[in-house]
Amino acid sequence: MLDLDLVGKPGAPSRFEYGWKDVVLYALGIGAKADELDYLYEGRGPKTYPSFAVVPTFGPMFELLSRSGGNLAMVVHGAQKVALHRPIPAEGALRTTATIRAVHDLKRFAQVLVDTSTFDDASGAPLFDTTWSIVFRGEGGFGGAPPPRPSPEEVVAVPERQADFAIEETTSKEQALLYRLNGDWNPLHADPEFAKNVGFAQGPILHGLCTYGYMVRAVVKGACGGDATKLRAFEAQFRKPVWPGDTLVTQGWKVDGERVALSVTAKDRGETVISGASARIVG
Repeated sequence: MLDLDLVGKPGAPSRFEYGWKDVVLYALGIGAKADELDYLYEGRGPKTYPSFAVVPTFGPMFELLSRSGGNLAMVVHGAQKVALHRPIPAEGALRTTATIRAVHDLKRFAQVLVDTSTFDDASGAPLFDTTWSIVFRGEGGFGGAPPPRPSPEEVVAVPERQADFAIEETTSKEQALLYRLNGDWNPLHADPEFAKNVGFAQGPILHGLCTYGYMVRAVVKGACGGDATKLRAFEAQFRKPVWPGDTLVTQGWKVDGERVALSVTAKDRGETVISGASARIVG
């Protein structure tokens, strides 16, 4: 039974210190290649992919989940949002506070929404906010309210026309083993026996946030001319598992001056693995 008393109570502020090697490790974890040298070489900064925001916020978010009373072995990632106030530095110290916003009843499942706010530890300047939608399998049916329906203004629908860009990339067989070095040690992404025991007989799955990072890199390439500082917000819903070695196709449709609708497909299976996705671009 999930502890509903945690809702609305901020966790303790968490400090995260990092350097350029952490930024580069993250970029490699989400598939960055040699032609993205600005994000991989300290001689050019390095620049930071904005989805790095999930790395310093994972710990504070997970600390709240671990206190929730739910079975962490039955957790899946439902959706993710990131909104940036300014580009993320290549090194520094950050301070994050996480809060469980709500716990929704999905009948068989329970959805936990966790918001985080992150600031530069030295100056106190806000850097980014995130929202994590985490699903506990088997924890529903407690009589709670379902999630509210999004307003029409919040929905960025995929237009019924050809995409403005499509980026295809094949993940490596070792992609999950590399991505987990960013701090998500869940054995579901490494241990075949563990994966089988929790319902994934095909083996360890790729982190949803790794697929998320592939999507963000595709947006930077396809809609930002390689300049990630133009990307100010992005969100996605995780629909199907991705296995290391899958080929991902990210498509984007420009729907207005700032917003891009997105979809990610596992090419070999023809399955949409990310939907309900969009990005906001400025400049």
